[in-house]
Amino acid sequence: MVSATGESRLSRQPESGRPNLSVSFEFFPPTTDGMEDRFWASLSRLAPLGPRFVSVTYGAGGSTRERTLRMVSRITNETGVPAAAHLTCVGATRDEVDDVVRGYAEAGVNRIVALRGDPPEGVGHAFTPHPNGYNSAADLVAGIRKLGDFDISVAAYPEKHPQSADWDADIDNLKRKLDAGADRAITQMFFENGDYWRFVERARKAGISAPIVPGIQPIHSFRQIAGFAGRCGASIPQWLADRFGGLDDDPETHALVAAAVAAEQVTELLDAGVTEFHFYTLNRSNLVLALARLLGIRP
Repeated sequence: MVSATGESRLSRQPESGRPNLSVSFEFFPPTTDGMEDRFWASLSRLAPLGPRFVSVTYGAGGSTRERTLRMVSRITNETGVPAAAHLTCVGATRDEVDDVVRGYAEAGVNRIVALRGDPPEGVGHAFTPHPNGYNSAADLVAGIRKLGDFDISVAAYPEKHPQSADWDADIDNLKRKLDAGADRAITQMFFENGDYWRFVERARKAGISAPIVPGIQPIHSFRQIAGFAGRCGASIPQWLADRFGGLDDDPETHALVAAAVAAEQVTELLDAGVTEFHFYTLNRSNLVLALARLLGIRP
């Protein structure tokens, strides 16, 4: 039972009394000089937190392949922060994907976030494997494993992947990815912690023991995040929409509400025993820095 003063909550304990926590941060490759400046400014603020790794995403159909390689190479060589490169199997042969993996290894990058990926047409369109390519994320993980000693993360979906026929199929797909050699699963964003815990329970009942790291999405722009959610099958609870209602033209209040929402989510997960977090930064640092401090993670 939590006391009225919250004394039994981990998030209220002195930092010396908390379990060791780890965080990772996700960025996307910038497309303009101004965005690149913000990328490096954000990374420089988050790097002192000692993340397990920072990852850089991979555009639909491999459209940002070269930028992703350039960014992770520079992160690895200039900052000392472990970098993870996203990799998909969309629109490429096995040989082409394998060449990308070898390029990462040559650049000193030994962490990969392996994803089936979305077709160039976008989320919701049917995935068609390349005739000479990897057929699935599990197939991709197995291929990466053959090429070297990589740390591999894969995706998980607390509300079920939109293209999964049912929960059994969804959990079975996750198990295949982990059995193929992935080290952990990182979830898609979610806003109801109950969805995460129900997903973890399903996975454990299926014999999955690997870490399932919650992916946390701070809401820098509710309209933008709601759009993302609609395209990838994540739901926006009505209570969340109500909190941001009418704030499109009030950025100051919007930012305060966003901080409160994210703080509530991460401290609740910490109190329930979560010790690993993955933050989708959208190349911004302020809110993520504040959340890390709430978790007791400081430079």
